[in-house]
Amino acid sequence: MRLLVTRRQTEAVEAAIAAEFDARFRHDEGPLTEAEASAALAEFDLILPTLGDSFGAGAFSGPVRAKMLANFGVGYNHIDIAAARAAGVTVSNTPGAVTDATADIAMTLILMSARRAGEGERMLRAGRWTGWQPTQMLGLHVTGKRLGIIGMGRIGKAIAKRAHFGFGMEIVFFNRSMVSDPVSPARQVALPEALGADIVVLAVPATAETHHMIDAAALAQMQPHAHLINIARGDIVKESDLIAALQARRIAGAGLDVYEFEPKVPEALIALENVTLLPHLGTAAEEVRSAMGFMALDNLRAFRDGTPPPNAL
Repeated sequence: MRLLVTRRQTEAVEAAIAAEFDARFRHDEGPLTEAEASAALAEFDLILPTLGDSFGAGAFSGPVRAKMLANFGVGYNHIDIAAARAAGVTVSNTPGAVTDATADIAMTLILMSARRAGEGERMLRAGRWTGWQPTQMLGLHVTGKRLGIIGMGRIGKAIAKRAHFGFGMEIVFFNRSMVSDPVSPARQVALPEALGADIVVLAVPATAETHHMIDAAALAQMQPHAHLINIARGDIVKESDLIAALQARRIAGAGLDVYEFEPKVPEALIALENVTLLPHLGTAAEEVRSAMGFMALDNLRAFRDGTPPPNAL
């Protein structure tokens, strides 16, 4: 079966894939355009796509030879699942492998934003630091604060565990369905109460329901000293509303690993000192990316062998 791997994988993953499939490895850094995705669907039996590859409804409008999209990543908002199913294409993802690394990045951003770490490093590198002062760069003390988690799936639970047991934080969370096993001591609350925490972390999937979930109205429910952390998907936040809130100091700060129009980041956002910006580092550790690749390979192998892929959507 002919397989297209749309982006470079780790050496170990590429070697394992090459040993089992007639694979073409595309090493371009940019994602597939809709036209390229459409051409790939017509040419290959299997495709291993990832973030940004444009498998929207338009990509499925032409001839479709492919029978499976084994997505590399837990998020799959770049794939129109309904269009894929209508075309007879199975779609899978790689949950589980990303959980701990993404939760670690959430904690990184919580600390960086609350303690103004990025701002402090920029000041030091620019030669503006004049020495320690008792009131210099005062931030928010994280230990013991209330953390509001929006979305209590695998990643939300992993964040809650780290925050409560590592930093003594009180955990409240909003989830659309009831969660009976939040792992750490936590209270399920309505969205406004979760948004009213000292620090708010977004850990929901990108869906039609969560698109622009955090807009001006939601941001208005946050406290002036609060920080917003997004390690989920960029379009969950209406970026223009977040920029306005940060510029007006309606919230104290934000920590972002994802962006609404990724990889484009607005100049207005870059210019702000009260926001920490990371280049989508959530799973950027070699062992994690390899684990994701091997999970995608497991899905491909199962499909090839006529058994249900373990992570079919």
